[in-house]
Amino acid sequence: MHNGKITAVIPTRKGSQRIPSKNTRKFHDTNLLQLKINVLKRVENIDEIIINTDCDESIKIAQLNNIKIHRRDEFYASSDITNDMHWKHIAETTNTDYVLMAQTTSPLVKVDTFVRAIRSFKSSTNDSLNSVSKEKKFLWLNGSPLNYNLDNTPKSQDLPNIVSLNFAISLISKELMFSKSNIVGNNPKFIELDSIESLDIDEQIDFDYCEYIYKKYGFDWFLNK
Repeated sequence: MHNGKITAVIPTRKGSQRIPSKNTRKFHDTNLLQLKINVLKRVENIDEIIINTDCDESIKIAQLNNIKIHRRDEFYASSDITNDMHWKHIAETTNTDYVLMAQTTSPLVKVDTFVRAIRSFKSSTNDSLNSVSKEKKFLWLNGSPLNYNLDNTPKSQDLPNIVSLNFAISLISKELMFSKSNIVGNNPKFIELDSIESLDIDEQIDFDYCEYIYKKYGFDWFLNK
């Protein structure tokens, strides 16, 4: 069982290289940061929301929403920072018991999915909760298949149940996140997201596709269970 303060941290930075200003640029009738704020404000059991950023535009959006801000040091906003350094810094600078990392680049996660994830973690003995995506693909590494035999190629649905971290939802104690420099604990609990909620924005085509889905369904999408 886990009890204590849960703080949702939305990390953004101004130095996005592949999609300039992706967190604050127009995304149909909003932007990725505002959309994530709108969703998280409706999630029960979140005690606080913090925008961790070096981006002035993100700070303006946070202020308009009365959201707490941690202005990230330029060093920790650099593209040279590794994930483990980034996560350790988030833990170090967040005054809380548990950190819920909520990425703007996973824009289509519903309110109820966050609610179920938090409830599941709080009632568990696992030391982190992490969202994953099912990978029913024919995987190869260094010229050899990883998850099937060439002599007996199965149907895709019969491939092993491999999942990948999608980082849409990560929930872990601040203490463990700091000591491990990671958002995955020693005994993680996985929550599987469907093909829409697990969409991640990495390239411009991802941004356009997610924007198309959001435009099609509107904000009501996030409120449906």
